[in-house]
Amino acid sequence: MKSMRLPSSWMLPLCLILWVAIPYAQGQGLPVATPEEVGLSSQRLERIDKLMQDYVDRGQVAGVIALIARHGKVAYSKSFGVMDEGKPMRADAIFRIASMTKPIVSVGTMILLEEGRILLNEPISKYLPEFKNPQVLVSDGPGEGQFHLVPAKREITIRHLLNHTSGISYGFWGRPHLYALYTQAGISDGLVQTEGTIAEGVAKIAKMPLMNQPGEAWEYGLNTDVLGRLVEVVSGMPLDQFLAERIFKPLGMVDTHFFLPESKIPRLAAVYTPNEQGGLRRLSDEPVQMGYERFSASWHYQGPRTYFSGGAGLVSTAADYLRFLQMLLNGGELNGVRILAPRTVELMSRNQIGGMDIYLRDPGYQFGLGFAVLTDPDRSGRMESRGTYEWGGFFYTRFWVDPQEDLIGILMSQIRPNRHLDLDGKFRVLTYQAIIK
Repeated sequence: MKSMRLPSSWMLPLCLILWVAIPYAQGQGLPVATPEEVGLSSQRLERIDKLMQDYVDRGQVAGVIALIARHGKVAYSKSFGVMDEGKPMRADAIFRIASMTKPIVSVGTMILLEEGRILLNEPISKYLPEFKNPQVLVSDGPGEGQFHLVPAKREITIRHLLNHTSGISYGFWGRPHLYALYTQAGISDGLVQTEGTIAEGVAKIAKMPLMNQPGEAWEYGLNTDVLGRLVEVVSGMPLDQFLAERIFKPLGMVDTHFFLPESKIPRLAAVYTPNEQGGLRRLSDEPVQMGYERFSASWHYQGPRTYFSGGAGLVSTAADYLRFLQMLLNGGELNGVRILAPRTVELMSRNQIGGMDIYLRDPGYQFGLGFAVLTDPDRSGRMESRGTYEWGGFFYTRFWVDPQEDLIGILMSQIRPNRHLDLDGKFRVLTYQAIIK
């Protein structure tokens, strides 16, 4: 693993060159507008340039892409820093989007709902019998073996999986008893090379105890991996094929994959991590263990290529993901191709968990069917409008969709850990302060 601190002396001239060439490429397939044409201030957007460049110069991120679209047009689309050592960040860089896979697989699930093949309140055991008679873990103390199991009061439904109230968790949340169970069972979080298939992986998940009674608490976990297997069973197609035929190809998402073709590997951005000198070091291809987290930077091009994680498995570009989000913002349609009905998108982007808060976001956020929903902007202290929906990924990729402002924001970087970073929050503030109409 090599250490680096990015030199500011050459980075700014390089980025100035890149800024000229990037706007059309990153907005591929969507119209490009001047900021003023869509009610934004060019002068005020320059503050985003300074923000992104500052984070690169200070070694907080190696590289980043920031994109803003409004009224269906790309108004801001720029790249900063490097995608790998000696390689400037390029407009078509490919990123491990990890949990930004979840909204895509959730849309795949809703396609099946619209076709009359599933219902949201059906038990998942109707399609995956291994989930019949779930057990709930009750902790008796902090140690690995200090717990007992009780029968679940109700079965897990498809709705529970979509809104993360099933009780299914992740093994890396720092609970020793849960981590031990998941590790011993060989359950994959979708972030490392994994043998076998999601059919085998989901069968292991079904044997794990739940963290809460289904429908009674919000618990972020492997729910969308289970939905990915549901899609396979109901559609009769492997998950990668279903997503390609029903979402990626119709929307023109040409660079979104579970596993990269050989020709696209050079476009995959490297993953960086903070070093002790205040800069960054590039992670190697070997699996990394950080506390309870185990992940690899290379699983998209090394390994068996058979495990299609519905919760974390995809790579994509800013341009591809913009097309997906614009489809949602348009009420399920893009360029004459309809993926979902407007009513379905409305259902997905509405609070589906009542008064439960979600511990991965500020107060004022609840959860819809596949992503977080801002229900109380005053409580959250955010500038986004009520009804904004959003999510992000393990390696610091983020998006938000603001229907009231007809606006989409995307931020793409690759760094872990990243909870210390406030770049996404500042990017959002600087986006909204640039709205003048």
